[in-house]
Amino acid sequence: MEGYLTIKEIAEKWNLTTRRVQKMCSDGLIPGASKFGDVWAIPKDAEKPIDHRVTTGEYVNWRKKYNNEEE
Repeated sequence: MEGYLTIKEIAEKWNLTTRRVQKMCSDGLIPGASKFGDVWAIPKDAEKPIDHRVTTGEYVNWRKKYNNEEE
């Protein structure tokens, strides 16, 4: 389709994994992304959404910290 890219092309363009782009599409984070059968079509001019996943390490070993506070 003209004006659209595949998940693989977008993943390479945005330096992400194909699975991450699939998840963004299914979560509705990429405006204009449409699913045709089992294939996603993403507009060429779509901007990379902000990644809201925690990458600071703030939650590393949170269970241990939480359990130590209870004791």
